[in-house]
Amino acid sequence: MSTSTEERRTEPIKAVPVRHVGRWIGGVIVLALAALVVCSMIVNPNFQWGVVGAYLFDTRIVEALLTTLKLTLYSMILGVVGGVVIAVMRLSRNPLVSGAAGIYVWLFRGTPLITQLVFWAYLGALYPTLGLGIPFGPEFFTLQTNTAISVATAAVLGLGLNEAAYMSEIVRAGIQSVDEGQTEAAGALGMTRSKTLRRIILPQAMRVIIPPTGNQVISMLKTTSLVVVIGYKELMVQVQQIYAQNYKVIPLLIVAAAWYLVCTSVLTFIQGFIERKFSPGVAQTPAWLNRMFAFRFGRKEFE
Repeated sequence: MSTSTEERRTEPIKAVPVRHVGRWIGGVIVLALAALVVCSMIVNPNFQWGVVGAYLFDTRIVEALLTTLKLTLYSMILGVVGGVVIAVMRLSRNPLVSGAAGIYVWLFRGTPLITQLVFWAYLGALYPTLGLGIPFGPEFFTLQTNTAISVATAAVLGLGLNEAAYMSEIVRAGIQSVDEGQTEAAGALGMTRSKTLRRIILPQAMRVIIPPTGNQVISMLKTTSLVVVIGYKELMVQVQQIYAQNYKVIPLLIVAAAWYLVCTSVLTFIQGFIERKFSPGVAQTPAWLNRMFAFRFGRKEFE
C-alpha cells in the first residue's frame, strides 16, 4: 500500500455544514410580520392602552378573576372525581352499572352545556322541593330547591357534571392503555380489583391521563364564561358590565384576554411539570433551558 493512500485515509474529513437558506428566509419573514403586528398594536390609538392599564388591576376585575379561578377549581374537582367513578363503572362487568354510565356519558356529551347550565339554574321549576326518603314512602327531610341550589351551585353542577362525562372517557382510555396482564397478575397474587386499580392501574395510566386533563383544565377556565346565561358574575360577566357603562369595549376585552392568557400560561407550565414527574423517560428540564446553561457554563446538559 502506498504512502499517499495511507495519508489520504488518515486525513480528517472536512465536514461542510448544510446551508439552510430557506429556514433563514422563513425566520426573517416571521420576524418582520411579528414586528409589523406589534408596532401596529402599539401605535394604534384605538387599542387605548391607557384604559387597559387602568382597569387591569381594578378591584372588580381582580375579584371576578378570583371567582373564575374558584369556579374552575370546583368544577374540575367534581369533573375529575366524577370522571373516575364513571370510567370505573363503564369498565364494570355488570351490564346495569356499565349501561348506566354509558347513558350518563351519552346524555351529558350530547346536549349543549348552556342548556345544562340553564337546567340546573331553573331546576326549581321542575322540582320545587328536594327530599330524601323511601320511594313511594315517607321522606326523611325536604329542602326548597331554589334555596339548596343557588346560582353558584348551579354553575358548579353544570360545568362539573358536564366535565365528568368527558373526563370519564379520558380516564377510561388511560386505564385501558395498561396491559391487562398486570391486572391478571395482581389477581393471582390475591389483590382485590379496587386495590389493583389504586396501586397498579391508575399510577401507570396517569401518563396517558394527565396531558388531556391539563387541556381540559385550560378549556374549563375559558368555558366558565358561559355562566353568563344564568347571571353568575365571573370575569367576562364583570367585564361586560363595566364596558356597558363606560363603552370602552375593546380595552376591557383586552384586559379579560390578558388575564386569561396569564392564567393559561401558568396552567400550561404546571401541566408540563406534572407530565415530567409522571414520565421518567422525559427530560426533566426543557430543551431551551438545557441550551441556555450549555451556552453559559459549557455543559452539554443541565441536570
